[in-house]
Amino acid sequence: MGMVGGGADSFIGDVHRKAAAIDGMIELVCGAFSSTVEKSIASGLALGLDESRCYGTFEDMMQKEKALPEDVRMDFVAIVTPNHMHFPPAKMALEHGFHVVSDKPVTLTLEEAEALEKIVAKSGKLFALTHNYTGNSMVKQAKAMVAKGELGTIRKIQAQYLQGWLSTSLEKTEQKQAAWRVDPKRSGIGGALGDIGTHAENLIEYITGLKIEEIAADLGRFGEGRVLDDDGNMLMRMENGAKGTISISQIALGEENNLGIKVYGTKGSLEWYQENPNELITRWLEAPKKIYTPNGNGLHDEALAVSRIPAGHPEGYLEAFATIYKNFATHVNAVNEGKYIDKPDYPTVADGVRGMKFIYAAVESDINNAAWTKIN
Repeated sequence: MGMVGGGADSFIGDVHRKAAAIDGMIELVCGAFSSTVEKSIASGLALGLDESRCYGTFEDMMQKEKALPEDVRMDFVAIVTPNHMHFPPAKMALEHGFHVVSDKPVTLTLEEAEALEKIVAKSGKLFALTHNYTGNSMVKQAKAMVAKGELGTIRKIQAQYLQGWLSTSLEKTEQKQAAWRVDPKRSGIGGALGDIGTHAENLIEYITGLKIEEIAADLGRFGEGRVLDDDGNMLMRMENGAKGTISISQIALGEENNLGIKVYGTKGSLEWYQENPNELITRWLEAPKKIYTPNGNGLHDEALAVSRIPAGHPEGYLEAFATIYKNFATHVNAVNEGKYIDKPDYPTVADGVRGMKFIYAAVESDINNAAWTKIN
């Protein structure tokens, strides 16, 4: 693995490195870790990399890695930068023959996302998007239960992603994470929409297997001087006629990382919360409530495959993130061995385009007084 972004003071870069290392399949060998050459090299050296593979720019990294022998150069690059710097390195990596893992949202604009989808297809390379919550074993169990018809026909969905860390004007301090997220030039047209709303949208579509057809969005901009949304409530209509809601916020004071989903069918229902990721609660028409746990009784193979440790031992954020990397690495190895995987289990560039269409539809709906707007 090579890395773009994720220098010494980066939260998400450190998460990616830890998650990629959990299953022992991936080694970090190079990186362009900062927009400043000195910081990039210093970060690479601090991570124990050879100085010759600590690059000042991602352009330099792509070119020099490409020139290395095949058994030495990186196989793929992980892009862990602010949104405006997702597309350029992804494009260059794909065009230089490298697979890509990228943070979400996939790009700064919908135009970039659609262009990237075409570049991925033309390159023949793999592209993974780190909607990491889909890697949780209980999310896999939920998806399998819906797919096997155990909940019956899906009628109603409720999702939320509530945080409170932007309740104050944090971006006016030295806090880098806040500063770029409220800046349209670096974040895009969505604030909380892009940062956490796309996770809720992706989780809904991943678990249910249904597309959100249209939404009616009422967005808020509560922080003083903010032009991007930091709060929002949405009604949604699913492609099968089911109804639902999404509530997102980064100004919900006291909330930490409250991502949750409830799915209601004709036979049963389920609910799952990221802050308590080891429990999947199910309720049934004619049976008692049942709670599933990682590596516990009654799990489908899809959940058992990503339960790494014995039942009763907590598995959470890093393990779910690691599942994305494990499944991606498995696919890369298969490609290297000339094998074909029909349906790889990790989010792809297509999911990234869906996320961007979701953001754009929500912003358009909000501008038009929460008018119903199709995601097309």
